[in-house]
Amino acid sequence: MTRTRESRPRAGWGDAVFRIVLTGLAAVIPLLFLAIVSQLAWSAWPSLRAFGFDFLVSETWDPVAEQFGAGPMIFGTLYSSFVALVLAVPLAVGVAIFLTEFAPRWLRRPVGTLVELLAAIPSVVYGLWGIFVLIPLLRTYAVPPLQAVFGWTPLFSGTFYGNSMLAAGMILAIMILPYISSVSREVLAAVPPSQREAALALGATRWEAVWSAVLPYARPGIVGAVVLGLGRALGETMAVVMVIGNRHDLGVSLVEPGYTMAAVIANEFNEAAGLQRAALFEIGLVLFGVTLAVNAFARLLVWRVARDSAAGSSAL
Repeated sequence: MTRTRESRPRAGWGDAVFRIVLTGLAAVIPLLFLAIVSQLAWSAWPSLRAFGFDFLVSETWDPVAEQFGAGPMIFGTLYSSFVALVLAVPLAVGVAIFLTEFAPRWLRRPVGTLVELLAAIPSVVYGLWGIFVLIPLLRTYAVPPLQAVFGWTPLFSGTFYGNSMLAAGMILAIMILPYISSVSREVLAAVPPSQREAALALGATRWEAVWSAVLPYARPGIVGAVVLGLGRALGETMAVVMVIGNRHDLGVSLVEPGYTMAAVIANEFNEAAGLQRAALFEIGLVLFGVTLAVNAFARLLVWRVARDSAAGSSAL
């Protein structure tokens, strides 16, 4: 009895220390977030004061005259990410549906693992592959027939030299595909079996059951997966720098070069000074805010699906 009584205070003291340590570690995350935002805002303040809201819409980027505007970079970031989503979403969702609904069990794990391995490839490797494989293929086989048919449209007007918005969008599509596919698979697996069984019992085919019962139930989570992929595409740097062309231009042509917020920071930060450095910090602040909002929205949608299903709660 004496040993038991003596051990209780020790156990209580250990629990208190453990709780304090965990609380401190948890508090580091919001403090780190505040530190990042504070540093970005402080460093960007000269640009914020000099250009105001015009910085977000101006097309001028002239370090000599100290006139800076992030309009082309913001547009290029959103445009390249949109192109990536258009290319990646059908393929990623299709792979997720196949693996969860139609693929035999022996095939699900190998194919799913191969798709997820795409996320482990370094960004610079994607960029090298884009330079030496993708761009020559586009120059030889893809862009000429597209321009022959659609050259009258703004999307395919201009001269294609290789580095372009189309190349950047395709590289980003490959990079975000595993994220969208993986989350979509988990969301589809979280759909209660009763949804499928009810549709099949009413005489629906397997595909009709998926289209009419499974996908509507999982739609918020799939949208969340797409938005997560968008957040990944918005912040990608190295691969985009290597294939997009890095030209300050506000145009919609897919075959001409463009620029993104992450690319301009990577290219010009080391040589920047004074107001140009502050402008780059402001671009970083804008990119941070956009990416944070997109990812928060995606997490909310995925959490909604997980909340509505006990299976989803355990799977996600």
